Amino acid sequence: MSAIKRKPVQQKSQIRWKRKVLAAALVLLCFASLVLMETQYPQVVSLSSLRHRFIVKPKIAFLFIARNRLPLDMVWDAFFKGEENRFSVYVHSRPGFLLNKGTTRSACFLNRQVNDSIQVDWGEATMIEAERILLRHALTDPYNERFVFVSDSCIPIYNFSYTYDYIMSTLTSFVDSFADTKEGRYNPKMDPVIPVYNWRKGSQWVVLTRKHAGVVVNDTTVFPMFQQHCKRKSLPEFWRDRPFPADPAKEHNCIPDEHYVQTLLAQEGFEGEITRRSLTYSAWDLSASKDRERRGWHPVTYKFSDATPVLIKSIKDIDNINYETENRREWCSSKGKPAPCFLFARKFTRPAALHLLNLSVLGARRGAKSET
Repeated sequence: MSAIKRKPVQQKSQIRWKRKVLAAALVLLCFASLVLMETQYPQVVSLSSLRHRFIVKPKIAFLFIARNRLPLDMVWDAFFKGEENRFSVYVHSRPGFLLNKGTTRSACFLNRQVNDSIQVDWGEATMIEAERILLRHALTDPYNERFVFVSDSCIPIYNFSYTYDYIMSTLTSFVDSFADTKEGRYNPKMDPVIPVYNWRKGSQWVVLTRKHAGVVVNDTTVFPMFQQHCKRKSLPEFWRDRPFPADPAKEHNCIPDEHYVQTLLAQEGFEGEITRRSLTYSAWDLSASKDRERRGWHPVTYKFSDATPVLIKSIKDIDNINYETENRREWCSSKGKPAPCFLFARKFTRPAALHLLNLSVLGARRGAKSET
């Protein structure tokens, strides 16, 4: 009987011992977990915040169209400084030209030239082909959400943060686009592929959403029509590099880069998805100028003597644009509030742009206050 009674006592003792061992193991496990968390938590937080920065910040792709080197590279370098995760750069210049340490002092532009550039002639369809090439390259980066076309004589007039917020605050593209009622631009041979009621005109310096950039790149209908029928009028004899037409009166003075994107978006039914103005300022109304270089088809080029704070302020103060052919006045806004119309301006010589940068009136991040 006594042997039978001792058995439950031994079993209870073994259970208590196992419970103590298990409790000690749990205490050791908790202590080890606390030590591990203490040592690894900062790294986990750092990786998490780094991933957050890259995922939630879409980028603006700046697409530069240049002849060779970029004379205003250091102005843009100051603009881009400290914002490496929110922009990308692509440059189209003449075939074979390389952006290396010998041709640019800005790390932002090193090796950023596209490798399939073409020879571009003003007033020819090669200009819009260059635009399509830049967009094709920029679309390979899934983080690029806006696409800004920039000339090699263009400057930013606000700092990067203000520019970024302005462009990203709307889901629309910024495309200067209006009905072109002047004779001589539209070629009737484009009909019926491009009917005259879809014919548009405007500045080539557009800002496109990713959707509209894809529309331009994938276009196989409008672009061939422009290649075939949209060409500049023959130049005077001493400028000519081709035979003079038999009947000059029948020529159409069609400048492709002033019509292509606008007409394409109208043709595809996307005009409701664009803000119909450009963000790049150009001065064209110079008919009274005594300087012959400042008249004609090209906008004024601002020289060193023109580059003053008063000039930049006058551009920043523009808050509306009048389109006479449509009897339309475009009042500029951002985030639903009145805002300046322009974020960029052209055309500036290198001495003029560097002078403005040194005066700290361009809103570049270096030494500049945020514009609101």
